[in-house]
Amino acid sequence: MKFSKAFGQKYWELPQKYSELTQVERAEVRAQYTKLQNGLCLHCHAPLDREPAEKRGIDMRLFPRTMLSHPVHLHHCHKTDNTLGAVYALCNAVLWQYYGE
Repeated sequence: MKFSKAFGQKYWELPQKYSELTQVERAEVRAQYTKLQNGLCLHCHAPLDREPAEKRGIDMRLFPRTMLSHPVHLHHCHKTDNTLGAVYALCNAVLWQYYGE
């Protein structure tokens, strides 16, 4: 079962397999992680409802042109496919480029 319901609300069982989620489900899981993280980026711990700090040294040629279209991403492990948390798009780029995540 991907999620459970309590008091009329859907709660995702975390982590989820990223590749098995639809776009709508990814948005729901990202929102749940954001709430669990008290609205902070999992990587840099800055509030996700504000502009992220500028990240230097990112080679944007490595990423799709639409990478920064959505400011907050659902971060996941590329080895296990498990979701990890909500991060800024720029932090997601740093995690992939420098840490292979």
